[in-house]
This record gives sequence, structure tokens and C-alpha cells, in this order.
Amino acid sequence: MKILVTGGLGFIGSHTVVELQEQGFEVVIVDDCSNSSEEVLKGIASITRKAPIFEKMDLRDKLKVQDFFKRHAEIEGVIHFAASKAVGESVTNPLLYYENNIATLVYLLQELSKKPRSSFIFSSSCTVYGQADKMPITEDAPVKPAESPYGNTKQIGEEIISDTCKVTPGLNAIALRYFNPMGAHPSAEIGELPIGIPQNLVPFITQTAMGIREQLSVFGDDYPTADGTCIRDYIHVVDLAKAHVVALKRLLDAKNSNNYEFYNVGTGKGSSVLEVIKSFERVSGLKLNYKIVDRRPGDIVSAYADTTKANKVLGWKAQFTLDQAMKSAWDWERKIRG
Repeated sequence: MKILVTGGLGFIGSHTVVELQEQGFEVVIVDDCSNSSEEVLKGIASITRKAPIFEKMDLRDKLKVQDFFKRHAEIEGVIHFAASKAVGESVTNPLLYYENNIATLVYLLQELSKKPRSSFIFSSSCTVYGQADKMPITEDAPVKPAESPYGNTKQIGEEIISDTCKVTPGLNAIALRYFNPMGAHPSAEIGELPIGIPQNLVPFITQTAMGIREQLSVFGDDYPTADGTCIRDYIHVVDLAKAHVVALKRLLDAKNSNNYEFYNVGTGKGSSVLEVIKSFERVSGLKLNYKIVDRRPGDIVSAYADTTKANKVLGWKAQFTLDQAMKSAWDWERKIRG
């Protein structure tokens, strides 16, 4: 069975490709390499002993998308990761984000809607909840006005998929609302490789420990939490990748009565910034150079998932601990800096 993975050379995409290939799926990757590298293909092939099909393409080109689906008419499912994802950049360049994250989604759904039957997994985000009123966050929590154009594209994306599924009986879709992915494959063959200054906490920690960054800034220690720092739900990327495969199988098996569903994907446990730093120091044996600085505008206090729905309906549950995820991230960082 052939599955298209857009953005399949990226952090979450590449780990999902590995899990798909190890489950016997034939994978086609489409990626424009704007925030990734073709070198990732070697890592995937090293782990799975099989190189996925790869086409370098910008999904904003509608004619190329149409041509792709003509040439790969046997594709039965799509897992859609390809999107711009830096919150700050989305504020300064909103049109780029609306074009890259919305137009590409529309073009993919237009092609899938032509098929008698197809499956679609959408890379969504817990940002759709904003600062939720209650913790942990369930899927029943209200979707609040977005804090950024990036967050808005995830909300709009889910609405587009839901509306399309209502009028397209052959299209089955699931949106996975991620919390905070981290870590790397246990083989250290693939991992998170941000271009430029990392936007996420964990690669900034590992780069600081390697001496690439002078110091880690912790934005605020006066939040209403146990240690004063923000709380997030950090999930190992391999656990997250496995969730995509389980969700895809649910769609392919047509076990769901609704043709559009959404699930939280996290560990169900919140960890503060200082707890993540302590985890790194534990697994590495190093003391991290960090400094408490002023709060960062737009940061919410706390966000962690209630994963009951995914546990019960999908039969999926996160397996890795924070320390295991952090160790894998550190192993990856040391390998690539070699």
C-alpha cells in the first residue's frame, strides 16, 4: 500500500516514514527541502534498510500537485506534515504562512476528493486551544482565537478538512493535535535538525551544551507553577510517529463511524522548563549554562494533554519517559556534531 508523506524529510515526518516502512507501507516523500535536507534519506534507509521514493517539490505549485497524483494514482493515503511552523516568523510574514499552510492543504484535498476512497492525516497542534481553562486539556476544550497566524492556519486547516469530509463520503481524515515533540530515533540516524537558531527548547538545550549557543534563556520564573517556569507536555518523537501509523490504520480499516476525527497526542504529563533542564543534566552528567530572563510575550502558562481519547479509541499511548527522550536528543546532537 502506497502512502504519501509530505514534509517527510522533516523532524516528525522522517520518524513517521521510518515507522510506516517498518510496518510494511510503501512510502513516497514530497518535500521542498526549505527546512530539511536530502541527507535525511540516508538515515531513513540506514534504519529501515529501504530507501523511500522521494520527489523534491513545492506543494504551492498546483499544477505540479495535479501531475504528481496522476503519476501516483495508486496512493491510498496522505500524511500531511509540510508547513511553515515558526510562530514568530508567522507574525512578521503572515501571507507566507497562509499560502504555505492553507493553499497546499487545499490542493491536496482537491486531488484526494477525486478518488473513490482516500485517507488523510493532518499535522495539527495544541496551539488551537490557546491557554486552556482546565488542565489536562481534553478534546472537548474550546478552540480559542489564535495567538499567531501559525496557530490560525492550524485552526483553519482543521475547519477546511472537516467541511470537505462532510461533502466527500470517500474521504476519511484524522487531525492529530500535537503537544511538544522532542528527542530522536534511538539509532541516532535521524533527529531534530533546526536550520539557524532553534525555535524549540530541547535543541537549544543540546546546542548550548555543545557550545554552539552561549547560553540558554529561560523566559520567566514567576509564572503560577511549582517552580515558576512554563509547563508543557513533551512527547518523544517516536511515540508521536507511531500515533500517525495507528491513526492511518484506523482510517484504512474504516472502523470509524465519522469520517473526520481529532485527537490529542501527548504524554498526559506536564513538565516545566526547569524540569526539562534537570532531565538533561541528569542524562548527560553536564551542568547547563542557563539564565532566567523576562517573560516572552505570547507564552501561555501551562499546556498538557488528556490523552484518554487516543488511548481508548486508537489504542495508542506514549511509552518513552522524559529522560529517555532527552537522552536520545543528546545522543543525536553529539553524533551530528561528531
